[in-house]
Amino acid sequence: MSLAEPYEVIVIGAGGAGLMCALTAGQRGRRVLLLDRANRVGNKILISGGGRCNFTNRSVEAEHFISRNPHFCRSALSRYRPQDFINLVEKHGIPYHEKKRGQLFCDGKATAIVDLLLDECRTGGVQILTACSVEKIDRRIADGKGCFTVQSNRGRYDSESLVIATGGLSFPKIGATDFGYRVAEQFGLKNRPCRPGLVSLTLNPRDLKEAEGLSGTSAEARVSCHERTFQDAILFTHRGLSGPAILQISNYWEPGDEIMIDLLPDLDLADAMTRWRKERPNAELKTLIGGRLTRRLALRWLESSSGNKPVSQYNSKEIAALDARFHRWRIVPTGTGGYSVAEVTIGGLDTDEISSKTFEARRVKGLYFIGEVIDVTGWLGGYNFQWAWASGHCAGLYV
Repeated sequence: MSLAEPYEVIVIGAGGAGLMCALTAGQRGRRVLLLDRANRVGNKILISGGGRCNFTNRSVEAEHFISRNPHFCRSALSRYRPQDFINLVEKHGIPYHEKKRGQLFCDGKATAIVDLLLDECRTGGVQILTACSVEKIDRRIADGKGCFTVQSNRGRYDSESLVIATGGLSFPKIGATDFGYRVAEQFGLKNRPCRPGLVSLTLNPRDLKEAEGLSGTSAEARVSCHERTFQDAILFTHRGLSGPAILQISNYWEPGDEIMIDLLPDLDLADAMTRWRKERPNAELKTLIGGRLTRRLALRWLESSSGNKPVSQYNSKEIAALDARFHRWRIVPTGTGGYSVAEVTIGGLDTDEISSKTFEARRVKGLYFIGEVIDVTGWLGGYNFQWAWASGHCAGLYV
């Protein structure tokens, strides 16, 4: 195929970060080409939040992110705040609502967010090519300036700036690959080890036996590991545990670590049983705690301890054992559900390799990395999308 007119910016990866970078650069007057190997843009946006897209969080701070350099994300997050994206959402008339802990979701489908980004790309004159697989990237110096050549199945394209926005390894079924990490290696940049994040945890046979029959059961719990604690729902599965609190703690868990789970986070069971023995001595314990847990979970946990009986019949030794059983359930997961179910990838391009202001590689002029491909991972609750918007916007100001 013949060589097309040179672009000023090529962005590879049309997810949240790539779309934001492209529209920002395009609206600055840059000639931008956005490439994606999938047949449509924004696949991860479309499946997020149960199809409603948790597009940001009202409160986003550096402590909501994990990175070897915890300060790296501060600059971008301070220059593109949640309200900036909320303003875009409101400009496009997209109805939204707030769930717990500041999480913002579309009232309708996540397609509204993708349409917003595409509309803004059109305003900036961004050219978008889907079903475009990049086969080779070269860089040469011409007239004292660097130039990138991208060879793809749809042709060859040249640009002054090249942006890698291809994400991490999570959700390979929608096209996730290690492409971004390979580009980093090609140009001599260092990657940090990767692992699945915001992911379910698997249990050993003994712990699975303990939770037998509870698959599909959820409960509010307090989950702790490495001095990190999250209180939210957990979900029993046929392989182990999932749910928001488990996904959050999975970002901090490493193989061999113990996790402690409090199944009655808002109740002191020992104190409550002392009170119940006076006030409701003939009530069965499963009934008394079944209002805070499902009766199914309460009964299963009692059966594996001192059994269910009227509260007046428990002695002090049994009460102490039940207190430990419900408040300090200790498990050592055998692993995770893997990248196929992980919402994000922890690790990636070492933040030492790029500028926190421009996202340009320090040793390769004109080469930029944004979004999940970088070693910055957010908590559950809209933080990773805000990182995509912020890093994409900030890079778009400089490409």
